[in-house]
This record gives sequence, C-alpha cells and structure tokens, in this order.
Amino acid sequence: MIELSIADGVAEIVLNAPEKLNSLTEAGLGELGAAYDDAAAAVSAGTVRALLLRGEGRAFCAGRDIAGVDGATDDVSGYLDGLLAPLMKTMSDFPAPTFAAAQGACLGVGLGLLVATDVVYVADNAKIGSPFANLGATLDSGGHWLFTERLGTHRTLDLIYTAELISGTEAVASGLFSRARPAEELLDFTRAAAAKAANGPTQAFNASKTLVAQIRDRRLGLWDAVVLENAAQAGLSATADYAEGFAAFTAKRKPGFTGR
Repeated sequence: MIELSIADGVAEIVLNAPEKLNSLTEAGLGELGAAYDDAAAAVSAGTVRALLLRGEGRAFCAGRDIAGVDGATDDVSGYLDGLLAPLMKTMSDFPAPTFAAAQGACLGVGLGLLVATDVVYVADNAKIGSPFANLGATLDSGGHWLFTERLGTHRTLDLIYTAELISGTEAVASGLFSRARPAEELLDFTRAAAAKAANGPTQAFNASKTLVAQIRDRRLGLWDAVVLENAAQAGLSATADYAEGFAAFTAKRKPGFTGR
C-alpha cells in the first residue's frame, strides 16, 4: 500500500489504500519504514533533498487498521513500541526537510505520522482529535505530547473525554500544524513547498531541524540555544552552499544551492 517515487530532488511517499482510509497494519508500517529508508539512501546519493508524505483518497490516515484485531489478545506493545515508535523516529530523523499533505481523517497512527514530519499542511476539511474513548483506549502515537504542548491541558482532556474532532482550520488556528488550505489546493501547495526546499541549502535546513529538536526535547533556554546556533553556523561556514549564498548576495543573483 506504500508507494515511493522520486523526481526533481523530491521523494514522494503515498499511503495508497483509500478503500480503508489508508489505515496501517503491521505490514503497512514495515513498508512505510522501508520507503523512508530508500528515500534516505537517495539523499546520501544526492538525488533527494526533500520528502513529501501524503494519503490517497479522502483521508490522510485513519490510524491503525484494527479490522480483525481481537482486543483480548492484541499485542499493543508489539505494534506501538516495536513498530510505530521506531518508524516515527526514522521519519523525524530523515536527513532532509519533510512535508506532509493531510486531508480528511488524521487520527491515531495518522496523527503520529504528522507529529514526526517537519512541516504539516492540512486541508480545511481535515479531522483531528482522539476518538479512542469509543474503543475503551487512549490517545497514542505522540498525540498526548502534541495536544498538551500546543493546546494546553484543559483543551487536550476536553478532546480526549468528548472524542470530538476538530477541523484542519481549527487545528492550525490552535497552533497544531503549519497551514490550512482548501482541500482541492492542498497537494499542489505542498508539492510547491517541497520543491522549493529541494532547491535550498540542505545542510542549513538540517542544522535548523536539529536545533529545533534539541530545543523541544531538552527544553533549552535562550542562551543554551544561542550556543548551539553559533556552533551550527560555524560549521555551515565551511560548506559550499554557505560560500555560494554569500557570493550570490554580493553579485545580486539567485543562489544555486547544491546541498553540499
């Protein structure tokens, strides 16, 4: 159900099981991880400098495929700890900018895939929240962190207790994701952003990606972050793209970044 294509420096990964709203089985998670590994290898080979993740059909990803799962014998840890968490880490550590275009249902595992993506654009008709109360389960896939960090404790528990879903427009207004677009414009908009990033200074983007993750995960203060920024900038000053950027500025021309 996972498709990977590469063109013009952008790897596009598609969840392609629209008949089941792109919900993911254990095998699907494995396929998705393999696609990210292949795309990362293409980064190393110099043929990929950005990645776009999307879902085919009317939903991005409705979560785990629980058809046929027996709640009494379900191997929850095997799915979440053994498969999903390592996949989310692989996605988060991808060595180039990543983008997601998310429409319709973005729930459970689908929400986790968005948590692990650098930049998330959602359709105004996206559906986001925690429907797990209807299953006797709780929000997973990093959802508690995302909601508490961005929405606060009261709104987070309100969404969990009520199992109500919010729209993409409300999610962006609440600070959950980057931007909301009309559904019919979402994919073109996201592809344009990924294409632009693929022509940018990849190492500089990766430095910012690392800094943002450190600030988030280590809860860094201003001056600790400044120390890391200064070190990152010093490292970038030795790259070809750094020299090209300054030369282009002096010559009043558009820079031609190569990702090196």
